[in-house]
This record gives sequence, structure tokens and C-alpha cells, in this order.
Amino acid sequence: MKDAQKSQSIGAAARVTALASSIMDLHVRIALKEVDREKRRLISGGIFLAMGGILMLFTLLALQIILLIWMQRTFNLNIETSLLILSLIDITLAGISLRLGGYLTKGPYLPETLEGLSKSTKAVFGKPQ
Repeated sequence: MKDAQKSQSIGAAARVTALASSIMDLHVRIALKEVDREKRRLISGGIFLAMGGILMLFTLLALQIILLIWMQRTFNLNIETSLLILSLIDITLAGISLRLGGYLTKGPYLPETLEGLSKSTKAVFGKPQ
């Protein structure tokens, strides 16, 4: 390669790196703005997701044993049937909690985010704006 070709490829790499850095900076700023606007919704959704996970664990560890013993004594069931019934109850409660938490954390994108993604895509593919 000649010196001119080397300097051109280094210049092109620098421009691509600067473009990528600029795009990442834009997206980080917009994402921080979205999080700042949506803190309450995200926090409450996260709480419901955590509550769903904790309920699943505590149910599997504590109530499983108590309900298993109670069901076997009261209904004279074998251990497999008792465990199946308890599992269905657990998955229903966990599903409701996770669904509610997922609904609260899902939301629309800000127009700035969509505009930034559009501009970034056009810049990367070299289309005029």
C-alpha cells in the first residue's frame, strides 16, 4: 500500500469510529432521559417482578411443605398428586405477578429515541437525511 492509501484508510476508520461514538452517546443520553421520565413506572414494575420471583421461591420452600402435609392428611393423597396440585397453584400465582410486572415495565418509546435510531440508521447506510 502507498502512504496515501494508508492515510485514507486510517482517516476512514477514524470517521467510522467517531460516528459510532457519536451514535452511542446520543442513544445513552436519550435512554437516560427516558429512564428519568419513567422512574415510577419502572420501579413499580420491578417491584412486582421481584415480588413474583420471591413469592415463587417462598411458596416452593415454606408453603409447599405445610400444604403437602395438610393435603396428604386431609384428602389421603399420595405425594405425587399433592405435588402436582401445589405446582399448579404456584405457577398460577407466579404467572399473575410476572404478567403484572411485565405490563408495568413495558412502555412506548419517546419520539427522540425513534428519531435518533432513524438518523443513525441513515448515517450508517449513507442515505441522505
